[in-house]
Amino acid sequence: MEVVVSKESFADILEDDRRLKWESKYQYSLSCVGFVVGLGNVWRFPYLCQTYGGGAFLIPYLIVLVLEGIPLFHLELAIGQRLRKGSIGVWSTISPYLGGVGYATLMVSVLISLYYNMIMAWVIYYFVNSFQKPLPWKNCPLNNSKTGPIEECHQSTPASYFWYRKTLNITPDITESGSLQWWLILSLAASWIIVYISVIRGIETTGKVVYFAVLFPYIVLTIFLVYGLTLPGAIKGLSYLITPNVDKLNNPRAWLDASAQIFYSLSLGVGGHIAYSSYISPKNDCEIDAIVIAAVDSLTSLYASIPIFSLLGFQANIDHEKCLDCNIKDIVTAFNLKEQSITRTNYTIWVKTLNEKSPDKMTGLKLKNCDIEKYLDQTISGTGLAFIVFTEAIVHLPGSVIWAILFFVMLYSLGLSSMFGLVESILTPLLDFPIVAKSIPKEAVSGMICLSCFLLAWIFATGSGSYWLEIFDSYVATLPLLVIAFFEVVGVAYVYGIKRFSNDVKLMTGRRVNFYWEATWQIITPLLMFTIFVAYIALQTGIAETYGAWNPNYEGFPAKEKKVYPRWVTGLTFLFSSLPCIVIPIVAIYHLVRTVLKRKGKQVLHPSN
Repeated sequence: MEVVVSKESFADILEDDRRLKWESKYQYSLSCVGFVVGLGNVWRFPYLCQTYGGGAFLIPYLIVLVLEGIPLFHLELAIGQRLRKGSIGVWSTISPYLGGVGYATLMVSVLISLYYNMIMAWVIYYFVNSFQKPLPWKNCPLNNSKTGPIEECHQSTPASYFWYRKTLNITPDITESGSLQWWLILSLAASWIIVYISVIRGIETTGKVVYFAVLFPYIVLTIFLVYGLTLPGAIKGLSYLITPNVDKLNNPRAWLDASAQIFYSLSLGVGGHIAYSSYISPKNDCEIDAIVIAAVDSLTSLYASIPIFSLLGFQANIDHEKCLDCNIKDIVTAFNLKEQSITRTNYTIWVKTLNEKSPDKMTGLKLKNCDIEKYLDQTISGTGLAFIVFTEAIVHLPGSVIWAILFFVMLYSLGLSSMFGLVESILTPLLDFPIVAKSIPKEAVSGMICLSCFLLAWIFATGSGSYWLEIFDSYVATLPLLVIAFFEVVGVAYVYGIKRFSNDVKLMTGRRVNFYWEATWQIITPLLMFTIFVAYIALQTGIAETYGAWNPNYEGFPAKEKKVYPRWVTGLTFLFSSLPCIVIPIVAIYHLVRTVLKRKGKQVLHPSN
């Protein structure tokens, strides 16, 4: 099979590089940091630490980061900087048979953009509601007869009720789509308008907005960190975070989730880094950029975990005290004691004494288990962490309105800088097509991208929208990224040629490529990704996919009802995860057939790339 690679020399690029460039290296670096540092650093990484043994999770995380994350990150930055094109142009230039990799990254970028900006729309809705005093998720609303709180809220919590009923108006099943929620449509429109204004001319506009979008979250995280450490229960939360439990690393899921977190956090496989680096000087030191930006991303995850677990410890302490107060009230009533006789301090002594004197009576009280570890063990991630647990903790802070506003502005800023990279992943490859660049203004292309994504994302604004968003997040941002990255590293190492690529990197950075990079690109990284792929398929095979449904009629409410996805939904999940992957062999087969037919002397029309 004939493999076609670019014959353009590095000297030609230096002499005739008319491609648009970043205003400064600082602007480029900030944009890359903004792309990799996003919502996952705040609500996914802390959850994984909590789930897989606290500080012990750093073992698989750092191993995967060094052997897979950083090498892939360096490869994407270097190949974009070298070939000066978006994802489709880069892989089609290396070989037409790899052109499908570019189209796959474009598809994944679109799919991720759809649901990612819906999350940002939720953030806008909460931000607008944060100006109310008291905060609307602090207390349960009254029922129609004004005699008490609404039953659904009373059985759960005000924060859960505001999230599931007031914000999502969620249906009890994914098969019930429900109606479009107008407030979510408006929030989604506002978010896409903000994104469009920011990306209207690509890096010419995003490069200016990125200063605020990237730096502001660090300011807010620092404020939360300093204040959070002073809260009661904060040390307990931090202790829970850093205390390692190595036994949990025996779970293969810990290693798979560490790999998924690296891909998700470093934004690998979506084409954004290739697009960004195609606008930087060909003599830029991409090796140092890859190491520094990856380190900043990982350190940000650790840094964000401190205020997160400080507030989780604070909330756990509040729940623990409420539990004690409830038990104390029951004991005082049952034994006819004075109200001040039992306190939180002497509670344990009283319970022990009463158990010895009146064991039957104490058993009949059915006291709650008030173990603070139990509340810290209630692992929750993603939207649940941001919109339920965190908001519930904020209402107990003095000046809760200000804290809520700061928190949601921080979340939106984190998401906005990541959206810049996702939209650029779509915009740059499209503008690389001459017919698009010459006939359609850049502002119009950006507008069509944003408008199309806005309309397609309406599915997430229905009553069942959050269920569909969970599907997109679980299946679009996992397996396809792994497959795309595998073909990227194999394409560079064995099609473009590791020797040629190493020479290009040396010309760009001025240094010889060391053994670490060559070993990871050629052997370790693709082997590790293939192993993870096989393990993922093995673990998923034969397991019925389930989801948690918020159903007030469920006997165990407010716990979520565990339901199995219907077959047609399972089919769609397979489609979402496999469609970007299938594009890669389809494009390769197309070019193979075209080559064979050409050799037989037949002319086959070929669309212009």
